[in-house]
Amino acid sequence: MVNISDLGPAYGSLKKRKRVGRGNGSGHGTTSCRGSKGQKSRSGGESKTRLGFEGGQMPLQRRIPHLKGFKNTRKEEFNIINVSQLERFEEGSVIDFETLSKVGMLMKNNAKIKILGNGELKKKYTVKANYFSSNAVSKIEKAGGKAEAI
Repeated sequence: MVNISDLGPAYGSLKKRKRVGRGNGSGHGTTSCRGSKGQKSRSGGESKTRLGFEGGQMPLQRRIPHLKGFKNTRKEEFNIINVSQLERFEEGSVIDFETLSKVGMLMKNNAKIKILGNGELKKKYTVKANYFSSNAVSKIEKAGGKAEAI
């Protein structure tokens, strides 16, 4: 009959702690299982080296060239459209975000629209956008159209 006092850990599941530096008779004397010489054999050894230390070799984070400048996370994105690109629409039409997105002229879906004055405009339009350059406004009005800022 087995009693609770007879129970113990399974054979081989428990190991004695390795006691180093207790004389050569123990089998773990002299170098205390650290090998001979070098930084890792000293007291403090590996814990004294900082993160990324490569034994005096130029560390990886200093070998790789640094990235210049920074990325502005608050930069305002625009869909830029020139006046010359508006010539494809019919005369007298209203050009706004929906019209431009249907035609596929907007690259960035959530960005604002900015109209620039590059090129010539012969038809008259009502253009609704977030921003206009002064040159674009003068060309739209010169053709008989209207530039409305949203």
